[in-house]
Amino acid sequence: MTRPRPSHVRAATAATAGLALAGAFALPASAGIVDEPISHSAPGAALELAPIGTYETGIFDEGASEIVGYDAGSQRLIVINAAQALVEVLDVSDPAAPVKLFDVPTAGVGSADESTVPGDAVANSVDVRADGLGAIAVEAGDKVGNGWVVFFDARSEDGAPIGAVRVGALPDMVTFTPDGSQLLVANEGEPAEDYSVDPEGSVAVIDVPDALDAPAQGDVAIADFHAFEEGGSLELPEGVRIYGGREDAGTGIPEFPVSENLEPEYITVVGDRAFVTLQEANALAEVDLAGAEVTAIHALGTKDWSQPGNELDPSDEDGGINLGNWPVQGLYQPDAIGSYVANGVPYLVTANEGDTRDWEGYSEVARVKDLGEDGLLPVCEDLADLTADEALGRLNITTADGLSGDGTCYETLYANGGRSFSIWSTAGGQIFDSGAQFEELTAEALPEFFNSNHSESNLEGRSDDKGPEPEGLAIGTVGDSTYAFVGFERVGGVVVFDITAPDAVEFVTYVNNRDFAVSVEDGGALADAGDLGPEGLEFIPADVSPIEGTALLAIGNEVSGSTTFYRIDEADGGPGGDEDGAEDGSDDGGDDSGSDESGSDESGSDESGSGESGSGESGADENGTDDGAAESGDDHGADDGAGDDGADESGADGGELPDTGAGAATLMLTAGALLLAGAAGYAVRRRTA
Repeated sequence: MTRPRPSHVRAATAATAGLALAGAFALPASAGIVDEPISHSAPGAALELAPIGTYETGIFDEGASEIVGYDAGSQRLIVINAAQALVEVLDVSDPAAPVKLFDVPTAGVGSADESTVPGDAVANSVDVRADGLGAIAVEAGDKVGNGWVVFFDARSEDGAPIGAVRVGALPDMVTFTPDGSQLLVANEGEPAEDYSVDPEGSVAVIDVPDALDAPAQGDVAIADFHAFEEGGSLELPEGVRIYGGREDAGTGIPEFPVSENLEPEYITVVGDRAFVTLQEANALAEVDLAGAEVTAIHALGTKDWSQPGNELDPSDEDGGINLGNWPVQGLYQPDAIGSYVANGVPYLVTANEGDTRDWEGYSEVARVKDLGEDGLLPVCEDLADLTADEALGRLNITTADGLSGDGTCYETLYANGGRSFSIWSTAGGQIFDSGAQFEELTAEALPEFFNSNHSESNLEGRSDDKGPEPEGLAIGTVGDSTYAFVGFERVGGVVVFDITAPDAVEFVTYVNNRDFAVSVEDGGALADAGDLGPEGLEFIPADVSPIEGTALLAIGNEVSGSTTFYRIDEADGGPGGDEDGAEDGSDDGGDDSGSDESGSDESGSDESGSGESGSGESGADENGTDDGAAESGDDHGADDGAGDDGADESGADGGELPDTGAGAATLMLTAGALLLAGAAGYAVRRRTA
């Protein structure tokens, strides 16, 4: 997972006025559907995906919308706003115009272990059980300390917490099992910046009451990795990356080095087992839920970028789009994970984002051209001709792997991330990988912004790193087919593949609600940029959708701070191909997508759904037999607008509200008066419709 970095904050007067208004009124936020969303589809594509509504915080690059979770019973979306340490509850009964209802507080909540959640704690992930019981992963103010899970009723009038339990260090993703009897928590256990402390990673398995109530502390079991330590009862498979711990950082020799090193990211459930991504280790852990024990770890191997079908562009300074084969191995390192069933067989699906250990106390990151300098060992002789900027020189690789047998030079270059999504057996065998397809399709759809960054618009700012950086994942069933929805964290947008047959996967469509003419980091207006940095994805089946008979996708966008809804319609059999981005705009119940079921428990980037903080987040948890909405990684945004006038923005942000009738007009007059009185001199920015 990529954690947000601090950037912009609102003026204090505006924030004060906005909070005062929020307490009195429920106002929709601004509409962030761009004029022409990018839409690039396969010929005869079976699905159409279009952004219809959004909720915007107006906060740039601080994680203001990360993981999302949907409660069908109340038609509410729960959104993790890490920027303000808030959990926001939105009324999405009209997904074209989401309206904030209230925040769920976590600070001050008493825990069953007699501790209290402190004011500096951070919410990372959320999931909602079928009856409305919500669970929030809460990280301690000092992330190396043990965190909490706070429980609440998603259907209540105020979101008042109903209790909490203590879990492991840095709880980063939560997901309920499909039957709702257990809650699973990925305790990531990241090190302190200086590596003075490196907590153990673990998975909490919590037995949850049938009623809308919090469990007791005794209901929390911790599945750890002690059995895989040297001399333990289970063997650590070859290929599981154990590196960069306190011993490498020179800050101590751990008693349990494997356990400190492994960092659980996302979780999906298949029957009585959970599968957990161990991102930096390039592996999956298998957890027996009845015994709360890690029973196996599966190494995922590497991707050979020198083979046909695995082309990549490794340089941001090679003059343009140059996809080719290179002598590089790719570490898949998945973030979000989901699961589904095809022909009675369960399969795992991963978004292969890639991640590194890059801390003050230890960093593995280096450019190829810098090997041999500043104390780094050089590349071996047969790679020496590839270190120019237009070749492999700009590519970021890991220094933790690839040394020759005599330890004198790097004979193999390992890059982080697969720039792909994969389907795996539950034993960790790869069934499918999308190869070069992500970069090929963004090259076709976005020839001027291929591998762009998310905070600014550029041609290939991320070619030297992880490309489009697939992070969030959701899995859902529409009609008779199962689809994987994968979010691109950097260039933006969501790509859809038909995965009904794991051995015959097909690209369907790619849609990106982003205006690349607006580069926020270069001074462009955030409200005009669209969605930036998709994190958590949540698939909402047609049979529980606010739009009757039509499935939806909700996406939390951590950089733009927006939460956007897309409607998913089965195509009429008309021609596919490139389109300019159909903005559907109509919230009329429209096209019945069939009895659409997620088959996947997922909300977001798989994070409480599929993304994390995710990373929050539960991967796309889904065993193909349940419709579950459990998942939030990496975790989100719903972006806009059918039926809106295009410039919808809350008074606190200074934009225009949609035309919702005389009542709304009166409300806006009142709000405007309050803002003028409480925040004199505040410059109100208006968005041009």
